[in-house]
Amino acid sequence: MTRIKRGYIARKRRTKICLFTSSFRGAHSRLTRTITQQKIKALVSAHRDRDRKKRDFRRLWISRINAVIRENPRKVYSSYSRLVYNLYKRQLLLNRKILSQIAILNRNCLYMISNEIIK
Repeated sequence: MTRIKRGYIARKRRTKICLFTSSFRGAHSRLTRTITQQKIKALVSAHRDRDRKKRDFRRLWISRINAVIRENPRKVYSSYSRLVYNLYKRQLLLNRKILSQIAILNRNCLYMISNEIIK
């Protein structure tokens, strides 16, 4: 049986992986075995953190809304949970992202919304 040299096919595969990890430090961008391991690790982290980012932003929005609601001088609602509960009860469809933007940019508008829910 004749010997088969893999030649450019293996090199092509390695350079493709090497381009992905070219910005990594040390052996993570030079050695073939560690390059493949780091590529897998990077892709796993990216996949995990896409879901994590959504979670983190939701927590940020909730804490912003809660901080502004607790500062309200008229104290219509003393907490975020009561505000959101009454929003759903009145069927006002405002998501947390929009509510947090209103809370940051125009607090009086958020206070007006919370007062309208009570009436």
